[in-house]
Parts: sequence; structure tokens; C-alpha cells
Amino acid sequence: MINRPAQAASVAILYQALPPPVIGGLRKDAKPGGYSDGGADIAFALMGSGQRVIVPQGSPDPATALDWVFPDTPQGIAAAIDAGADTLWANTVLFEGHPLEHALGRVAIVGQLPAAMQAYDDKFDTNRMLAAAGLPVARSFLLSRTARDGVHALANVDAVIAQKGLDFPLIVKPVRGRGSQGVTCVADLAALRVAANALIDKATFGDLLMVEEYLAGEEVTVTVMPPSSPAPDGTHHDRHWALRPVCRFDQRGGVAPYNGDVPVAANSVAMAAGRLGHRDVVAMIDACVAAAERVDARAAIRIDCRAGSAGGFRLFDLNMKPNMTGPGRPGRDDQDCLSAIAARADGWSYPRLLLSMLKGRWR
Repeated sequence: MINRPAQAASVAILYQALPPPVIGGLRKDAKPGGYSDGGADIAFALMGSGQRVIVPQGSPDPATALDWVFPDTPQGIAAAIDAGADTLWANTVLFEGHPLEHALGRVAIVGQLPAAMQAYDDKFDTNRMLAAAGLPVARSFLLSRTARDGVHALANVDAVIAQKGLDFPLIVKPVRGRGSQGVTCVADLAALRVAANALIDKATFGDLLMVEEYLAGEEVTVTVMPPSSPAPDGTHHDRHWALRPVCRFDQRGGVAPYNGDVPVAANSVAMAAGRLGHRDVVAMIDACVAAAERVDARAAIRIDCRAGSAGGFRLFDLNMKPNMTGPGRPGRDDQDCLSAIAARADGWSYPRLLLSMLKGRWR
């Protein structure tokens, strides 16, 4: 049973200081700064809302991200707890054996179980699991230079594409990627081979990649919250629930640009209220909520979806650790994350979204 602490929290924010592990030959390239920028945004916004936030510096500088966050190392976690934190906000990439596991039961957590994040960070296995549960998911297969169990050889990729009934354009992407890094839309077999060889040669994400059907319709992202996080109107749900979908536009070569290059506030807008009751939108939201339940999401997750050329949305990327940047600190006015854009459309400020997430902490 999950225990939801009732008392007020003293929260410390963790950022990714540990190097990402290699899991089954795959790795997730660390974000420069280890999400310390978003962690500082969270801490600054919570503190400005009157929430007690434990920070490593007595007088943190709003312009200095590392003044607001603790590293996710054993020493950093211990320092946060010794300084008075009874809640750790894991704004980092977790995995089996992560030092946070040793704090479970001692403090409350905003974030996922480390083992669950490791398992569901594998985009191919996660999508396969969701598809087996009857949810609408983009079709894909695994590719490498050398064939092995469940993995197709690059030399035979044309035959595999025909066998699976797929057509160009297609998407080539890492199995354990971050955002749209390494994701390419390819128009033909030659372009696929170039993109695949480049990913494998660079080895940033390992030697295994996904080839996925390209969905030519609208791209939408849905943030799903756990039942313990109250909705904007203050109501509590008895199951996971979704924020308003956010529509993505101005894709580059069929792919949304990495948010480190283009702030999502520049190419994203909350879906108009008049569309929320449309059958395809309702079905998409229901599928995203069902997916969150399948992965036992204990904090907010984000699921990217696209419509096919004939209509109907399919899920293609479930993110167990969505970006949570937001405005407040100097120079951060354009840093609304997709979840904050969704919440703002229903009258929820960035700090209120964070406070709802904090109320969903678990022990």
C-alpha cells in the first residue's frame, strides 16, 4: 500500500549528478546540467508560494541553479535529509540501484519508483506492453547492425519494413532517448540507413534503435497526474487523471525540436476547450490515463501522441520524467514546460501545478 503523508512537507529537489548507467547495452545520454535548471525553477517557485524548501545554500542566488538543488548522489541525498528534508523531489533519471532507493521509507518522494522508471524508460518495450493491453500505439521494430533475438539487422531493413506493412516516411530514434534528441524522420531507405548508421556510430544511446511508423497528423502531448494530486478545481480523483492536451506545431522535418534548442512555449499551445469533447480527443485522453495506470505512475508523466493520416491518435512516447521547467527565476520567462502550458489553460499557475504535484508525494 502507498502511504500519502498528511503533514506539511519540507522538500529538497534532486538533480542528476550521477552518470547514466548502461542498461542492456543502452544508455540515456545525460542532459547538460542534469536538470538542475528545472530543479531550481521548481524550488524557487515553491519557496515563493510559501512552501518550505531545503536548499544547499543559505541564501540561494535565483540566477544560480546549483544553489537550489542537491545532487542525486548518496552524499547529496544524505545532505538534504540532514538539512531537514522529509520529502525528496526526484527531478532526475532514476534506475534500479539508484541511491534514492536507500531513502525509501525514510522520506516521502515526488517521483517514480526507480525500478519502474528504468523499466518504462525503454520506449520499445513500453509501447509493446501498452499495445498488448489494447491501447493505440505507433507500430515499431528494433534495429541494429547485427541481428539478435527480437532485433533486426540493418542490412535487411527493407525486407522487415515490407514484412511489417510499413511505408516511408518512418521515424528512426533511440530506444532510451531524451526528448527528440537523436530522432529523425526519414523519407526513404537510403536516408534510413544514413540515420541509423549515424546513431550507431555515435553510440550516445548504444547500438540499438527503433524504427517507428510516421504518423502524419497532429501531434499532441498529455500530462497524466496521479490520483493523489488534486485537480485545478480542488477535487480529488480516485484514479489517474489528465491535464488538458497541448498541441505541438512547427515541427522540423516532421519532428518536434529538442526543447534545449527551441523552448516549447514557442511551438506549443493548449488545446481549445471546444475540442475536448471530440470523440478522438476523449479516446486519446482515456488511453493516456490507462497507460499511466499500467505503469503505476506515482507522479506526473507525459505521453506524446500523434494522429494518423486517417485520423485517430496513437501513443508513441511515454515519459516517466517529464520536463518541469517554468518561469520565475531571472531569464526564465519563456521556460514554461508542456505540463505548465496545459495547467495554465485551466487557470492554474506554474506554482499551483507544483503544489499539486507535491501533495501527491508518497512514502
